[in-house]
Amino acid sequence: MTDYTKMTCEACRAGAPPVTDEALAEFLDTHPDWERLIVDDEPRLRRAYRFGNFAAALTFTNSIGELAESEGHHPALLTEWGRVTVDWWTHKIGDIHLNDLIMAARSDTLYDAAG
Repeated sequence: MTDYTKMTCEACRAGAPPVTDEALAEFLDTHPDWERLIVDDEPRLRRAYRFGNFAAALTFTNSIGELAESEGHHPALLTEWGRVTVDWWTHKIGDIHLNDLIMAARSDTLYDAAG
């Protein structure tokens, strides 16, 4: 099993290969709260995190934002009362890259720490 939380994102360029089907399947098997979906004709990883109130959801959103800035890789975020929805995908390739698995796993770590 790959520990994506120990990895850092690599600079991604247009034309970089998407993550392999095998790696994505392994990730989704070991991170069952994430789903692969298509939005605007592009594959994404999505997870909705639950919180007891808006303030906790906003704090988590800001933590994800700080993580994104530190890695130079940015998600779509939707913050609502008691919930934050995070979508990871790589804009430059219009697909899911290894970086997205790394950031999704690290998002889970932030959530676990917020618990």
